[in-house]
Amino acid sequence: MASQLVLNVASGSVSCGFSAPAAQELQSKLNQIVGVLKTKAAQSNSGGKLTPQPLIEYQYTGDVFLEIFCNPNIWANVFVAKVSITLRDDRIRLSSETELTRIIEDVERFMEQFG
Repeated sequence: MASQLVLNVASGSVSCGFSAPAAQELQSKLNQIVGVLKTKAAQSNSGGKLTPQPLIEYQYTGDVFLEIFCNPNIWANVFVAKVSITLRDDRIRLSSETELTRIIEDVERFMEQFG
């Protein structure tokens, strides 16, 4: 069952049809970003050498194409990290950047519909 996923971006919001399984996959990818950033922050605080991390991206293809991308190497921690969002179909393309924590909240709000 597809419902509307609302993503809050810097100057408004955008919504698209999305399913619970796709949201679970996105939530897993967002948790991966959080984990990498927490590990990086711990390494930084302990004075350890920071290991470059691979870029993390999520792609969904349904009625629209949704891509969420994060380079964890440029952000100090979860609270300042941003992700790039691209949402497109054959008629329109929207690209924006927003806070990681905002997208996490948006996906959690979406998942609440499914219990």
